[in-house]
Amino acid sequence: MITVRYFAGARAAAGATEAELPDGSSVAELTASARPQLAKVLSAASFLVDGTAWRDRDEPLPAGCTLDVLPPFAGG
Repeated sequence: MITVRYFAGARAAAGATEAELPDGSSVAELTASARPQLAKVLSAASFLVDGTAWRDRDEPLPAGCTLDVLPPFAGG
């Protein structure tokens, strides 16, 4: 299983801090299956797979990995 960890606005949109995906899933599949509010956040988010930037939304994620969902942050 793939562990999905949501941060900041993604956590609020998901209504949870974590979720699980079956091995072999992709970020595109996560986005397609998400509720509209979360899908909107996912479309603008950055992703880390086991701490490394993941840019290919269509590539299957590694089995057993941790996917961190980082929405755009505002601040200063």
